[in-house]
Amino acid sequence: MTDWRFQRDAIRAFRFVRCGFDAASGVAQLVYAFDDGPELIETITVPGAPFALDGARAAAVERALRLLHLIAGVSYYKAAVPEQIRIDSYAIDADTAALLELIYVNGLGEFAYRNGLNLHGKIRFPVDAAADAAAPALGLREHALVAIGGGKDSLVSIEALRALDVEQTVTWIGGSQLIAACAQRTGLPTLNLGRALAPQLFDYNREGAWNGHIPVTVVNSAIMALAALLQGVDQVVFSNERSASYGSLIEGTGEVNHQWSKGWACEQAFGDHLQRHVAADLRYYSLLRPLSELAVARQFARSDRYDAHFSSCNRNFHILGERPANRWCGVCPKCHFVFLALAPFMPKPRLVGIFGRNLLDDAGQIGGYDALLEYQDHKPFECVGEGRESRAAMAALTERPEWREDTLVERFAREIRPQLDAAELRIEPLLVIDEEQRIPPKLWERLRAYLAA
Repeated sequence: MTDWRFQRDAIRAFRFVRCGFDAASGVAQLVYAFDDGPELIETITVPGAPFALDGARAAAVERALRLLHLIAGVSYYKAAVPEQIRIDSYAIDADTAALLELIYVNGLGEFAYRNGLNLHGKIRFPVDAAADAAAPALGLREHALVAIGGGKDSLVSIEALRALDVEQTVTWIGGSQLIAACAQRTGLPTLNLGRALAPQLFDYNREGAWNGHIPVTVVNSAIMALAALLQGVDQVVFSNERSASYGSLIEGTGEVNHQWSKGWACEQAFGDHLQRHVAADLRYYSLLRPLSELAVARQFARSDRYDAHFSSCNRNFHILGERPANRWCGVCPKCHFVFLALAPFMPKPRLVGIFGRNLLDDAGQIGGYDALLEYQDHKPFECVGEGRESRAAMAALTERPEWREDTLVERFAREIRPQLDAAELRIEPLLVIDEEQRIPPKLWERLRAYLAA
């Protein structure tokens, strides 16, 4: 064992070794390995232990734990992408294997594209069990664990649920101070879940592992589903809007979606699987699925409660490396997009105050905005809205005296807009509320009225 070395291209199998949960401490262990190499142990910590779990809930927790073990394995599997996947300590049915193959192939789409890999037809989970019986309802209490990421979207969800009197706990994973401060600002109960990756993964990255983007939203969703069962609550709520379902169109490759695990296909597959195979009364949904990014921005602009606290700048959330001194770096695609999305709905001084500068009056930002507009470039690999949303927002600003002379707005009006179909630049069609969602029907009726107000 001691002479085992990580050699990416020599590895034959990725193993799901075992998983376990200690109800006394609230710590779950997810154990993986490559071939007969050392165990890679990830830990998940759920505050509130000890947990008293009766028969039916204990069985549901075990099912949720195995599902989390299988989904979170994507972080390790991708290091070598070996041809064989083995599950050592339990068996899965065809339904579960199909869900995992969907998540791994699509969730690693950008990773595969950037590394020149083709994962289609390559990822096969072993099916060894007969189909599970349908999962029972557990009598979970009505209460939502709402994921908060520190950006505008989750805050729109939290305020909507508050307005509709839905009991909620603001929930996040990891040690971000920015998210913690944002969560405190809500004034609601909070739950901070811990996730510690196996330390060897960082060594393997230095030793030539494949590296890149993983479907982190569905990993976090599986962590929160486990936490919901431990807390005895019936809803896990995310804030992914409908724009997340659209990827970047790459010439010669087709669509690659950076945020696939925030999209509708993933939400549907994962949510349905939880209800069928884990607990019939555990609801997983995105509150903002019926909205475009621009519609979410309009909702956010209704209140200034979080202006000094939120940030969607991704540089704040890297596991390693530099973080900006302020909440907004002003140069990443997320900063570019959020500034542009909010501009049609917010007084200019308020928006410039949030960012500390006017991004649309800076010629140095032209390349970044061209990518958002899908003008001579493809949409960035980031969680940003569709190109048509960026084009409609920019077109709206060309009609506003306070914006139209800013460098990028003026350039859009002069150089880009004449090449576009005017009918496709209207903002109103993008603000229409869609019907594609998994929101509980009673809540959806009230939410629809709230969003339309």
